[in-house]
Amino acid sequence: MKKRILIIGACGQIGTELTMYLRQKFGSHKVIASDIREGDEELMNSGPFEILDATNYEAIQEVVIRYEITEVYLMAAMLSATAEKFPMRGWNLNMDSLFHVLNLAKDKKVEKVFWPSSIAVFGPTTPKNDTPQHTIMEPSTVYGISKQTGERWCEYYNKRYGVDVRSIRYPGLISYKTLPGGGTTDYAVDIYHKALKHKQYVCFLNAETTLPMMFMDDAIRATVNIMEADKEDIKIRSSYNLAGMSFDPEDVTASIKKHIPEFKISYEPDFRQDIADSWPQSIDDSEARKDWGWESKISLDEMTEIMLTNLKDKY
Repeated sequence: MKKRILIIGACGQIGTELTMYLRQKFGSHKVIASDIREGDEELMNSGPFEILDATNYEAIQEVVIRYEITEVYLMAAMLSATAEKFPMRGWNLNMDSLFHVLNLAKDKKVEKVFWPSSIAVFGPTTPKNDTPQHTIMEPSTVYGISKQTGERWCEYYNKRYGVDVRSIRYPGLISYKTLPGGGTTDYAVDIYHKALKHKQYVCFLNAETTLPMMFMDDAIRATVNIMEADKEDIKIRSSYNLAGMSFDPEDVTASIKKHIPEFKISYEPDFRQDIADSWPQSIDDSEARKDWGWESKISLDEMTEIMLTNLKDKY
């Protein structure tokens, strides 16, 4: 089967690892990476790359036609904390890029689209624990509003035009390979760097802030699994709940202390606390498990060991 993949936003936290994973799986020449700027040396040397502005429809269309693209993974977005500082820029990037890709699929220029949603679609009125797939969604951030709107448009384009668009609601994502990109869950990456470098960390969320999280390897696997699933198995065309683990900063601290006993954490909550307080504490992802066989694999302690082992040479 002819498969040629375009990743838009390939230099971001998820995009970098997704690009490398897909290139290993399908072959470097079949995966075209693109972003508004160049990525790291490993990414740039691993296969074709295009400088591409996700808000420029003509530019995306030109790349799609030139490379005969069949699937698009749209990973470009302005994340929660950054979008609160630049609301209209966040809205425009997150929405324009989605419409461009959905319209290319509607016009039969691509066959399949992946678009990431987020737990940010939920709000303060959403049930906090085991948040169901279908529930109250009243997001209170620019990022959350754009993601909820995007979900509605994905479902609309599927029902109205038959666009094969697939999506998952990512929890906070943790990786040692790339630095975080301006999200509210960034502390859960930064804490490992600071543990190794300074043996202490000042957290911008309070000690009791429990949030759904996931190690990046699980997130990449989920992303590729949903795209590889049979079309008939994808019952939800807005976005699927996805769960890995839930923890607060004290839980991570305890996990780190098993390796670095002298590690200490202190707390200075900032504007991101209000964002975190509006999000769920745990997610019910039974629909994803049932429909396309999703299963998370990596626990907090396993993740801590992977993070510290792979970051220790930096410090």
